[in-house]
Amino acid sequence: MSVAVVTDSTAHLPEGFAERHSVRVVPLHVLVDGVVSLDGVETGPAAVAEAMRQRKIVTTSRPTPAEFAKEYQAAFADGADAIVSVHLSRELSGTWEAAVLAAQEIGPDRVRVVDSRTTAMGLGFAALHAASAASAGASAAEVEAAAVTAAGCSSTLFVVETLEHLRRGGRIGPAAALLGTALAVKPVLHMSDGRILPLEKVRTMNRAIARLVELAAQAAADDDVELAVHHLASPERAVELANRLEEAVPRSAGCVVSELGAVIGAHTGPGVLGVVVQRTVPRLALRHD
Repeated sequence: MSVAVVTDSTAHLPEGFAERHSVRVVPLHVLVDGVVSLDGVETGPAAVAEAMRQRKIVTTSRPTPAEFAKEYQAAFADGADAIVSVHLSRELSGTWEAAVLAAQEIGPDRVRVVDSRTTAMGLGFAALHAASAASAGASAAEVEAAAVTAAGCSSTLFVVETLEHLRRGGRIGPAAALLGTALAVKPVLHMSDGRILPLEKVRTMNRAIARLVELAAQAAADDDVELAVHHLASPERAVELANRLEEAVPRSAGCVVSELGAVIGAHTGPGVLGVVVQRTVPRLALRHD
């Protein structure tokens, strides 16, 4: 059986990863002062960071069910027998819902839609592990299980310069946003059960970076892990963070660095730094019916 894997642009896979691993990516929409473009296709990280610096109104919206249906139909036309479509948390976006509507139109027996309960490379690793299972000849059910298991084995941590962008976009509540304004602290946040929640607060960005390293090492424990670092308009800090992570997490298979795209960047703002720790995922025993 040939199983195609689809994800969305909030996975923020490093350049070339989607093509190399045969992962199809459906872009979300970015609106800058009301002008719509496609995340990662027509609008990239630099453009959204500059728009936010110029205080332009940057908002986002999900892909339409028709856009998902078009991608699914293209996958079937290319020879897929089934599709596993893996997306960012439904708590953060209507993207999963749009994918479900498209799957119902195409045929729910042919398209399985997964809510990863996370985003960025937490989602990206889930899609990549699903693609690895697919390339090994796994069934659609096994590919879906690989995505769900990988997503459940990831930890996503990040720090932002301000919580204002998350508050405006409705991704974090007003009460939680106050945490980031008191005494000008830098809030450390994490993904928990599909939502973005404050974890703790630190006084400076340097201390926040150090804390990300400590928390990532705790999440890795003694396991073999994959690591990812995300940023928006902070390449030097991202490289510093990646280097420190590789020292602090000796059982890492390496650390990829990926700049956040327009959609996630619009909600976190320039200066954001994030870490995703992907713990070991048990290998699936493939059935040979």
